[in-house]
This record gives sequence, structure tokens and C-alpha cells, in this order.
Amino acid sequence: MLIRIVRMTFAPEKIEAFLVNFEANKAQIRGFAGCQYLALLRDKDHDNVFMTYSHWDSEQSLENYRKSDFFAQVWGFTKALFADKPVAYSTWCVEELP
Repeated sequence: MLIRIVRMTFAPEKIEAFLVNFEANKAQIRGFAGCQYLALLRDKDHDNVFMTYSHWDSEQSLENYRKSDFFAQVWGFTKALFADKPVAYSTWCVEELP
């Protein structure tokens, strides 16, 4: 399983627009082929910093999502709201404990 974490810093006045857009698109993101899990996290010390945390069947599944028209639309809207460059991490899950 591939785990993807994307850290995004938003202009404070654009947080609401991001949250509305995420709400409108989260089911389709989660339902994309190969996506096993999706969570939206908020930094405990910085209200304008959010992270998406997602699990993917494979690297190819994530790439298919990133190359989709749907992703282009969602990411195009989202990146216009940033106050800083996003940071993304892709990691392999080595071990999970119940």
C-alpha cells in the first residue's frame, strides 16, 4: 500500500473556500479507483495548515488519479488558495498494527 501525505498552507481568508471545495469533492476522491482511505487533517498549532492523508493500492493507482481530469480540476482550484508551496510525501507502508 502506498500512503500519500500532502501538506497545504492556505491564506487564512481562503480556508473556507478550501473546506467547501473539499466537502464537495471528497466522496469522488475517496471513490477513485485504487483509493482505499482518505482523511483531511488540520495542524493543531496552525489553523491554516491542512494535510490530506490517503492510502492507495499502488503507485500506479495514485498516478492514474493525479493524471485524471478530475484531479486537474480539484487541484487547479485548490492551489490558487495556497499561501505557501505544498509539500507531498509518498511512502510505502512497511507494517500496520491493529
